[in-house]
Amino acid sequence: MIKFNIPPKTGKELEYIKEAIEGDKICGDGPFTFKCQKLLEEKLNAKKVFLTTSGTSALEMACVLGNIGHGDEVIMSSFTFSSTANAFILFGAKAIFVDVEKDTMNINPDLIEAAITSKTKAICLTHYAGVGCDMDKIVAIAKKHNLLLIEDAAQVVNAKYKDKYLGTIGDIGCFSFHETKNYSMGEGGAIIINRDDLVELATIIREKGTDRTKFINGQVDKYTWVYKGGSYLPSDILAAYLYPQLLEFDEINNDRIASFNLYYENLKILAEKGYIELPTIPYYAKHNAHMFYIKCKDILEREKLQSHLRNNQIQSAFHYIPLHSCKAGEMFGEFRGEDLYTTKESERLLRLPMYYKLNKEDVLFICEKIQEFYGI
Repeated sequence: MIKFNIPPKTGKELEYIKEAIEGDKICGDGPFTFKCQKLLEEKLNAKKVFLTTSGTSALEMACVLGNIGHGDEVIMSSFTFSSTANAFILFGAKAIFVDVEKDTMNINPDLIEAAITSKTKAICLTHYAGVGCDMDKIVAIAKKHNLLLIEDAAQVVNAKYKDKYLGTIGDIGCFSFHETKNYSMGEGGAIIINRDDLVELATIIREKGTDRTKFINGQVDKYTWVYKGGSYLPSDILAAYLYPQLLEFDEINNDRIASFNLYYENLKILAEKGYIELPTIPYYAKHNAHMFYIKCKDILEREKLQSHLRNNQIQSAFHYIPLHSCKAGEMFGEFRGEDLYTTKESERLLRLPMYYKLNKEDVLFICEKIQEFYGI
């Protein structure tokens, strides 16, 4: 069986985990947490990075940092994971969905402004499949309307918009290090603070609303509860698992890019004949090969192809059921404008196996079976 995903590992994870355990500091903000944060800050040229318990908790922190709550509206794509909306809904805000671009499946920046009202507090954009949104347009809209700009950058660690790393362009960036991501700690994430005025507040929110960080740094003689917050620090054991992958940051990325390119070259003939569509990488994007997907003619063809792959011991997956069409989306959100592409394109999309050290022969076999399905 060719698995859809295998969590990344370099072979040094156990060594660092053992070191963390023997160091008697396995709770949050241990040595490996600080090492990971420093590596990410240096690599991404980020103002401040904090590891979190998940990408979801990073989004929740962003909500608290932005003081988003009851009566507020947050604009986002409907083609995203539930966490993107949940983070804001939990605090009483309303999710406002707009349509995606057909080619990238990212939020259509030209539709954002029409969805803004006096209640709009923030824009939360999801960079899909390792490809960035059109940030120049979105940043300009956020500044014009004085809106908080949050990047749901769960899928784009080590990807760029022009010359800037995604997650470092908006006010706040949120990464995921879930086992399905390019770099993993099993469950975990990070929040990237891109505004100096939010850094101190982020340390408080992340530490259960206390000024414990100041206490540890010797700035106060005792720490107390000073603001609302949560328990957002991951175990240092998890950080120890992530650390060796960050040391191999570009090697992991290059390996995935090679698999992506191999898929593309071998499936290009099907795209040229009009059987499928391949991913679009805009001129401004440097992607990270987070996934490789194809688009079939429609949902029925996708189901047949997926069955064909399954019969040949190949795992594949479709992606999100658009949030606005889900029960919770109807309860807590609203789609503004016309759904031209979100639903239609989501029903065509099929994701193929993609992970670090994916075997070249397996990629070629998958492509062969897809060509076989289409009679090529």
